[in-house]
Amino acid sequence: MSFRPTLPLYKKSSTAWLARQSRDPFVKARLSSPSSYRSRAAYKLIELNDKWGRFLSRPSVRSVVDLGAAPGGWSQVVAENFGWTLEAADNAEDFGLHEEAKVQKRGSWSTEPMNKPTGRGNIVALDLLPMVPIPGVQTLQMDFLAPGSARIVRDALKSSQNPEGTADIVLSDMAANFSGSKIRDSQMSLDICHAVFDFAKGALTVRTVDERGKASCGGILLLKHFAHPLLQEFRKEHLEPNFHLVHYIKPESSRADSAEGYWLVSRLAG
Repeated sequence: MSFRPTLPLYKKSSTAWLARQSRDPFVKARLSSPSSYRSRAAYKLIELNDKWGRFLSRPSVRSVVDLGAAPGGWSQVVAENFGWTLEAADNAEDFGLHEEAKVQKRGSWSTEPMNKPTGRGNIVALDLLPMVPIPGVQTLQMDFLAPGSARIVRDALKSSQNPEGTADIVLSDMAANFSGSKIRDSQMSLDICHAVFDFAKGALTVRTVDERGKASCGGILLLKHFAHPLLQEFRKEHLEPNFHLVHYIKPESSRADSAEGYWLVSRLAG
């Protein structure tokens, strides 16, 4: 006896996803752009930067950390704003090496590679997944919560202009895989926000006021989250007491049916 094959259960949802992708202007722009951004999310960062003071383009901003960076769309945008435009031939041969092997090869993360393309500052991208090299970006395949990771990031950011290895900007576009449970998904978003906040507090440049009363800018944190009362409590209990400016932003490039939004917070208080 023969049986009729069962139709795939995902066919309808896959068709709907493909139809949405084909209509999405940002997907079309990514596919046709000469910049060849690795993800649609790159356009969110471009929009946020353009509409909120071009914080990536300020000459005073010279050190950026991109958490959960793979596949690298946000890191590409940062690198472009920092002037890194040439092919990353220098570090392509490092792709796939574990961090210990990279450190042994280069001597230290603060070592400047030879024939370095022209660009300003230091960009460090972290993810558990490997990333194909990007011009001007040091990639660390590691968990940013792991013991010793903060020290490794600081070493990567150190330079003659930034001897302490602090970050002017910390970026996080991280999101957990959706479970389908709104309560569980909200809790996972909250857990990520807590982890990124704890990392940023130790990594960001602190706002200071000198004896003449002149204040430095302090660090900036751009943090993705998903709307929920728990996340509003997090804003009130953690962001507002520690930063002088806290903005909620829903970029146009974020899909309308998504609950995602971003906090752009600046001037980390000392």
